[in-house]
Amino acid sequence: MNKAYLDNASTTAIHPEVIAEMVRVMSDNYGNPSSTHATGRNAKVVLETARKTIASLINAEAREIIFTSCGTEANNWIIRSAVKDLKVQRIISSRAEHHSVLNTVIMMKAEYGIEVQYVNLLPDGSADLTHLVKLLSENVPTLVSLMHVNNETGGVLDIERAGRICKQAGALFHTDAVQSVGKVKFDLQNSNVDFLTASAHKFHGPKGVGFAFVRKNTPLQPMIFGGEQEKGFRAGTEAVHQVAGMARALQLSYETLEADREHITSLKNYLLGQLEINFPGYKVNGKSGNTELFYNITNILLPLGEEKTAMILFHLDMKGVAVSRGSACQSGSIRPSHVLREILPEDEIGKPSLRISLSHFNTKEDIDLLIDALKAV
Repeated sequence: MNKAYLDNASTTAIHPEVIAEMVRVMSDNYGNPSSTHATGRNAKVVLETARKTIASLINAEAREIIFTSCGTEANNWIIRSAVKDLKVQRIISSRAEHHSVLNTVIMMKAEYGIEVQYVNLLPDGSADLTHLVKLLSENVPTLVSLMHVNNETGGVLDIERAGRICKQAGALFHTDAVQSVGKVKFDLQNSNVDFLTASAHKFHGPKGVGFAFVRKNTPLQPMIFGGEQEKGFRAGTEAVHQVAGMARALQLSYETLEADREHITSLKNYLLGQLEINFPGYKVNGKSGNTELFYNITNILLPLGEEKTAMILFHLDMKGVAVSRGSACQSGSIRPSHVLREILPEDEIGKPSLRISLSHFNTKEDIDLLIDALKAV
């Protein structure tokens, strides 16, 4: 049976060159990078070379890159330390964030009694920065936590403008960039982003490794205690092979960024054209006027009855097509996506919506397989 993997916002296939790099490191550089002997020092070189590579690709300093197990851990660490150690008294976020931010913010309110405010959302699920300006008019030590690209709709936050707004108000700015690192260029030395998080498996790297960008001289404290690894910010022996794989994956992503973006954009346009032909009346969730959604994610509301909603993913899976209804972290739930609940009218929430997310490995044949499967629903 032919198969089409169209769920790249959940995770991506590991690039063959990344697998080769990880195998090489596991074979040749198996030492503990904290050991002082030659085997350990060799592993340390691999680790620090990867750090420098990642930093150079996003125009950061190597000391500003801290390796974590994933974006979720990095988000938890930054938000928790901002409250506990930087003494912020308020967090401004949105109700369309990834649950690693949403739930951590709720826990910080419960544990520390901080104030939590939610910025209004635009139709695409991104934050309304005009409302952010209004919220920041109150002079309270604040962390603003807003994602760069919404993982369900593809709504894009103008992080340069958001950073300027936060800087002018004296607030710290954290952005979950898990969906955008490796897919757009960053220049963090010339931005007002204080904290940024990323996860390797979203850009064709391995699962179980990510990184946090922490602006230099920001006195965060560790969430995991033990040794002095990662400059004292994160204890635990580093997964050298995974870090090396992440660095290689990011390097490969940026080497072919423009060509991949052009290919993916053409596939997305082909998808929308086929939907128009075969499912007239379909809707792109989050699309409003001239809104530009992120190029590899589209969330579509199908002109089908609500009775189709519960089984549509199962049906597509049986046809060899992998898509999702939203965040993979909530994929086991039959409840409507928390993001779509925020931006769709009540009469559309229960109708079948699908998130289709593309990578440079996809082809037109994958789109055709999806359309044929949908026509059989």
